[in-house]
Amino acid sequence: MQKLLISFLFLIMTCPLFAVDYTEMSTQELIEIMGYVEKENLHKFEKELKSRVPTMTQKERDKYLQNLKKIKN
Repeated sequence: MQKLLISFLFLIMTCPLFAVDYTEMSTQELIEIMGYVEKENLHKFEKELKSRVPTMTQKERDKYLQNLKKIKN
């Protein structure tokens, strides 16, 4: 019973480690990982990245567009 409880607690504590929270990442970090996001996380990633486009600096926007072209090719 004690092993089961310890296993359950371990599972609960490590589950958040596998979840990706793109809202905690900087815009520069999001731009850098474009093209490397796993398929199951792609929707969350794209949603967060698109929400940041209006507030990007010109430098960030240029890098974003450059990486966007690389992905499409």
